[in-house]
Amino acid sequence: MKFFAAAALFATSAMAAVCPDGGLFSNPLCCSSILLEAVGLDCTTPTAPVVTAGLFQANCASIGKQPACCVAPLAGQGILCNNPAGTH
Repeated sequence: MKFFAAAALFATSAMAAVCPDGGLFSNPLCCSSILLEAVGLDCTTPTAPVVTAGLFQANCASIGKQPACCVAPLAGQGILCNNPAGTH
């Protein structure tokens, strides 16, 4: 049982590292482009859970987009976006 608790704790911290949960940039989105490192264009939510930065990047790339952590999605745009930790 202790193993599962440790694994769950590790998985939770891995998810939190991609887009800070409860922080300002807490919305993971896949965007066609990010203008001026602030506005994400043509953004959608990832089609798979955001578990690691690599999986987030691969998921967005599979639909021709790039990962972004945004303050809020609004009408297909990401407002105040930045690059997730661990992606390029």
